Amino acid sequence: MIHSLNRSVRVAAAVLLGWAGLLSAFSVQAQQMQKFGVYELHYIVIPTTTLQPDIAQRYDIRRGKDRALFNVSIIDPAGKGVKGDLQGESQNLLGQRQDLSFTEVVDGDAVYYLAIIRHANEEVHRIKLDAATADGTRTSLRFTQKLYWSD
Repeated sequence: MIHSLNRSVRVAAAVLLGWAGLLSAFSVQAQQMQKFGVYELHYIVIPTTTLQPDIAQRYDIRRGKDRALFNVSIIDPAGKGVKGDLQGESQNLLGQRQDLSFTEVVDGDAVYYLAIIRHANEEVHRIKLDAATADGTRTSLRFTQKLYWSD
């Protein structure tokens, strides 16, 4: 149990803190994870306004109250980031759809994929993600999230 907890803490720290402070100002939100094959797919959606301006600039992220950052990481059994092929989309309840364009960020052993979701205040989005690793392992992720404007 302790070994499992330590691994979970290491993985969470690598995913959320590996960007050299990229998420240092985000509000309390739970990171989510889905297992597929031997891998773990970690993901989180946060308002871009929670990013410090210098960090957002470093990663070429435009901050705005109507923008959320979708962060995805694929983690191998050793706790290292894995490169993958990601395709995604977000759709609000009115059926307005936007393709998600992911940018790959590599920082040491960490690999992250970032995409921006445009949204209205208190708008519910159905987010779809298809991910594949180089060895052909695939997963599909579907979840719904309510997004809020944040100053």
